[in-house]
Amino acid sequence: MRSFIVVVLVGLLFVLALLFGAKNEQVVTLSYFIAEGQYRLPIVLAVVFFCGFILSWIFASYHIIKLKLALRKSNKALKKFTAVEATSVALTPKDQVV
Repeated sequence: MRSFIVVVLVGLLFVLALLFGAKNEQVVTLSYFIAEGQYRLPIVLAVVFFCGFILSWIFASYHIIKLKLALRKSNKALKKFTAVEATSVALTPKDQVV
């Protein structure tokens, strides 16, 4: 549910950026290191927003995958520990009558 709300919020921000750009039909000049270009404002806003979204998604995916791998490793270690613990409890006699 949380991810759905985040996706809707990002979509609304994207639509808001497009609406803002559609009302401003100005031509902006972007200076590169070597060249210079003139583009319409809605195109610049959409490209910058999309690039920021993709970059954020890549960083978030990296951290999520890293956490999932750490969790998988911890779960394997826990299963191994509980298996060793279960066999050691089964081998020790608890109530022996002599």
